[in-house]
Amino acid sequence: MIAVEPFGVYLHIPFCASKCDYCAFATWTDRGHLVDAYLDALMVEISRAVDSGLPRATTVFVGGGTPTLVPPERLAAAIDSIPVTAGAEVTVECNPDDVSVDMLRTFRDGGVNRVSIGVQSMSDHVLVSLGRTHDRANVARAVDAVRQAGLPSFNLDLIYGAAAESVDDWTSTVEEAIALDPPHISAYGLTVEAGTALAARPERFPDDDDQADKYEIVDDRLTDHGLANYEVSNWARPGHESAHNFLYWRQQDYRGFGWAAHSHADGRRWWNLRTPDRYVDAVGRGESVEASSETLDAESRLFERRQLLLRTRDGIPADSFSTATLQLLDGMVVPHPDRPDHVVLTRRGRLMANEISTRFV
Repeated sequence: MIAVEPFGVYLHIPFCASKCDYCAFATWTDRGHLVDAYLDALMVEISRAVDSGLPRATTVFVGGGTPTLVPPERLAAAIDSIPVTAGAEVTVECNPDDVSVDMLRTFRDGGVNRVSIGVQSMSDHVLVSLGRTHDRANVARAVDAVRQAGLPSFNLDLIYGAAAESVDDWTSTVEEAIALDPPHISAYGLTVEAGTALAARPERFPDDDDQADKYEIVDDRLTDHGLANYEVSNWARPGHESAHNFLYWRQQDYRGFGWAAHSHADGRRWWNLRTPDRYVDAVGRGESVEASSETLDAESRLFERRQLLLRTRDGIPADSFSTATLQLLDGMVVPHPDRPDHVVLTRRGRLMANEISTRFV
């Protein structure tokens, strides 16, 4: 059997009902009138790429924004228009308030076999502090809908480190998430991004020590439940790891469709126009939607590859560090269990991943 070269497709749905305080993603809360025109343009952009020889995708990811805000039949049609390989992983991000069995069956009929549910917290006051508007009670209902719709895999997405969140709050969130028996959980430390509502409130910034304590809690609980850490912020049962994320971490190629979507091919990255109006107009005129691009030199690309892979269970070649540095990092970096010429991070090392990345030779 000939191995299929991994290739990803990302569809960007930029519409949101409201903006979360920590969110720096390319989204809009006041462009609902553009939904139909935007989805029309998205279909045209995909069709033109297919006609130009778009490779079959091994993974598809639909993110946002809030993909579940747009008509599910139309989103499923866009997904179904993408040529994919047999067994391709196809994921849609979901807001738990929007999910229904009928919606997920529509997605499934369009080829979706995985969803990622934005939970963030199971504590009402923490959700408020994050600027989230969903009802935590709908998380269990959404998970039940996933199972009724017959989707084979799903992820629960969590965030820790909000100023309003105690250690007990976080522990309860993790335990309640585990009780839903998901095959995959992502848990991200809250970060402060320029231009967000959170960035204007220093008193609400996350505390490094608090986040480290909460990371150890989630790692202990998930590991005990049979979900193995395979990237700093991701845990899964065997076979339920995110193939799409691995494609990013391994610097493989992908194509982004939609407003502000990013693409990558052989070290060149480019991104689309950054307002829905301009994107729709450009597609309608038959013009390129590419806004700008960059090409990484060999040194920058190697550094980025090491930095990304170090965070994963793949690890990186041991000679990425000097012998002296490896000795200094004892207890944070250890030999890979299956690849003696590679090293991987310990849990202590995962907490210092960014700092360790500055030590490459």
